[in-house]
Amino acid sequence: GQRDEEEEFHSLETFTFYLSEPLSKERVEAFSDGVYAIVATLLILDICEDNVPDPREVEEKFHGSLLEALSEYGPNYLAYFGSFVTIGLLWFVHHSLFLYVTKATRLMGLLNILSLAFIGGLPLAYQLTSEFAEKSHNEIEAIQVSCVITFFASIFQFAIWTTALLSERETLHPFARYGGKEHAFMFAKLALYPCVSLGTFFLTCLLSEFSTAIFHLMQIVIPFAFLALRIFVRISLTVIKTVSLSRRKVVLLEEEEACLSPTETLS
Repeated sequence: GQRDEEEEFHSLETFTFYLSEPLSKERVEAFSDGVYAIVATLLILDICEDNVPDPREVEEKFHGSLLEALSEYGPNYLAYFGSFVTIGLLWFVHHSLFLYVTKATRLMGLLNILSLAFIGGLPLAYQLTSEFAEKSHNEIEAIQVSCVITFFASIFQFAIWTTALLSERETLHPFARYGGKEHAFMFAKLALYPCVSLGTFFLTCLLSEFSTAIFHLMQIVIPFAFLALRIFVRISLTVIKTVSLSRRKVVLLEEEEACLSPTETLS
């Protein structure tokens, strides 16, 4: 009877799911890189299949000028580059995130899979936004779907960072922990895409006439925003460090004056 109880206990322990249990960080990164690579490949396949002019059309309609024929598909190429930049920046943020993570957990792996599920929807966002040249009636809906996909793909990355901070001594490098030199920049970098995509979603609801211009402006501004964030955070950390050092000097001088005798202070 005692053996049966022990075997039952071990079998239950084996099949119990603990979200804080460690997970292979290398396999999480490898699976994520594979998904990002496949999504980026699907984008270029859509370009090659649907947005390359037929040779007969180039000869008859554009008098043999390939550049004029390609210029007709300009908005489609713009949508492609915007989607590719979005995938590239999300991959860059993902790479930076797991560069600071020393040990992954099952909860972090689950959040990573949810993020990758929405990243897999970025080719759909490209197909919707590439129809802007045709001036279809569903431009606002296409932009809002793209913003929702980008928001959830990035907010789950932010959730991975938050989960890592909850057990930072086990999961994060010391310089990336709360109060570390890279913590502020990582927090701002992970919060950029959720804030911008959510802001674009509500702006298109309020300013529906300028929805396409707002969406393209968002795609152009975000790469420069990453660079501006790095500069802003560096300047802010330098200012905070200098202020804290000056305060320490003042405190040390006050302590030295307090230790001196009245005659030494007057001299």
